[in-house]
Amino acid sequence: MTAFWTEPDFDDHELVQVVRERQSGLTAIIAVHSSHLGPGAGGTRFWHYPNPKDGLRDALRLSRGMSYKNAMAGLPMGGGKAVILADKARAKTPEMLAAFGDTVEKLGGQYVTAEDVGMSEADMVALSQRTAHVSGLPVSGENAAGGDPGPFTSYGIYLGILAAIRYKLGKDSARGVHVAVQGVGSVGGGVARLLARDGAKLTLADIDEGAAQKLAHDLGATVVAADAIMTTPCDVLSPNALGAILDEHSIAALDTAIVAGGANNQLARAHHGEPLFARDILYAPDYVINAGGIISVASEYLARREGRVGSVEEVKERIRQIPGRLEEIWQESASTRTSPDIVADRMAQKLIGRG
Repeated sequence: MTAFWTEPDFDDHELVQVVRERQSGLTAIIAVHSSHLGPGAGGTRFWHYPNPKDGLRDALRLSRGMSYKNAMAGLPMGGGKAVILADKARAKTPEMLAAFGDTVEKLGGQYVTAEDVGMSEADMVALSQRTAHVSGLPVSGENAAGGDPGPFTSYGIYLGILAAIRYKLGKDSARGVHVAVQGVGSVGGGVARLLARDGAKLTLADIDEGAAQKLAHDLGATVVAADAIMTTPCDVLSPNALGAILDEHSIAALDTAIVAGGANNQLARAHHGEPLFARDILYAPDYVINAGGIISVASEYLARREGRVGSVEEVKERIRQIPGRLEEIWQESASTRTSPDIVADRMAQKLIGRG
């Protein structure tokens, strides 16, 4: 692996640590982008990267995204992220989790971890046996904050989509609005269910076609192949799978008025917001619309540090501020003729002392 500071996604990160624990087989990368507002907070991703440099790129990009996300969500947390480099079989052992938990603990609170792709609530419980700097643990009461952050992420995305529909289409609800949902896992599936409740017309796609078919049957939606969802004619395209899906070619092929979904780093490169803007496609910056999950785990962690239990209503109240932030970004974008991603980046950079 080349020196991380020569990577194009290195952005003056405060910490980049490569961890190798031979006995358990753990190989991981922990990145803290900024601690200006508080400890670096962001989930751990368990994923097989054929090229380890892709894991480094993810850690760098995602940790920077978490700096921006936490700042724009009004949280007293910085930006961090970790990736555990899984083998082809994605084998995960208790020993590996223990070694990773020990590594997080040795950082002394510089990094606070939580659930991400490939990790579960049970994994967070295992990590909590080795470190106090973990969140997303099982709830301790009916209205207590905590547990799986996925539903809170879905809720924030849903509210953001409604805001985009109001702003771009001039409609007060999602009824009859055609939304193409890419990815029907915990987050995308939750978004689809909330939109179906409102009477939206849904088209679903997932690499697991069986999962898409099952959800479509439950919701009265239609299904297209995973490689067709990006070109499906619709009012809203909601990407909720992996990122880097919007580049010159895919943007040129879009047939939608709005792109609003939960996938991290949807723009393949920073300049790809410009062709979206040039095509008059309204873009909801991903780290603003998908902040519901980190709002949940951060609220849980901060409350625990204060010796109390956070409430679901506290979390939802913060999440309900997401539409207002998006509208502020879109209005600034329209008035300055600047793409929404650049507007959001500038706002976030100012909040973390880099503006």
